[in-house]
Amino acid sequence: MGEPPGNGPLGRYTAPGGARIEGEAMSTSFAWVCPHCQRNQVVTEANFHEFESKLGLTKLDIGDVGLEGVAVSCLNGDCQKLTLKVSLKQAHLQTGPYRWILGAAIQDWALIPESSAKPQPDFIPAVLRQDYLEACRIRDLSPKASATLARRCLQGMIRNFCEISKDRLIDEIKELRGRVDADKAPRGVTHESVDAIDSVRGVGNIGAHMEKDIDLIIDIDPGEAQVLIELIETLFDEWYVARDTREKRFAGIKALGEEKKAARKPLA
Repeated sequence: MGEPPGNGPLGRYTAPGGARIEGEAMSTSFAWVCPHCQRNQVVTEANFHEFESKLGLTKLDIGDVGLEGVAVSCLNGDCQKLTLKVSLKQAHLQTGPYRWILGAAIQDWALIPESSAKPQPDFIPAVLRQDYLEACRIRDLSPKASATLARRCLQGMIRNFCEISKDRLIDEIKELRGRVDADKAPRGVTHESVDAIDSVRGVGNIGAHMEKDIDLIIDIDPGEAQVLIELIETLFDEWYVARDTREKRFAGIKALGEEKKAARKPLA
């Protein structure tokens, strides 16, 4: 989701310093990208709702807490999906006037959609889309598992799109570079594509284990896992989406040419 500036997933909706006063109204108008359809739009009070409440519970080991949430409805008539996020926050009692203030976030949840995965077209093989979606879904919960799925997706793309299959991912990358250098790689696979793949090898434990089995579980943080996810998104666009766009454009031009040619034929 295209988040406005702030502190944490719900930062746009908190007062300066991360504190939120219970019941305090906030003005709403900001640019936003729907995570479901990727459509740019401006959120206003008409399609935005925020809610918060101090939880009335017996003593907790983490102290007093409250829930804060935001909901946005997509303005795109072909989408109109709900985006919903909730944050568990520390709650502090303020006197003069007496009221609860919600402060630092303890934990955040993206409920709908449940991950930052971008919608991918059906012409990308289902197994690749599934690995990508799962990698996004568990990035924060288990970065190690996320990276494993992302590396498998990357190898799957090289094998499917570039038709290169070797025992090790690193060997497939080297073969791909050689084909690009020799101008024998599939259209759309550029030196920049290979450089982007190669650059991942310099990112912590990801790079240290690029030469080993792609199913090997490696210890990384969510930020490193996100690097792999963004690489996959880039290659989806530059390889599969660009190819489909090119094929449809050329097919349209060919069809138009044949239509014009047929129209020029003399009537019998």
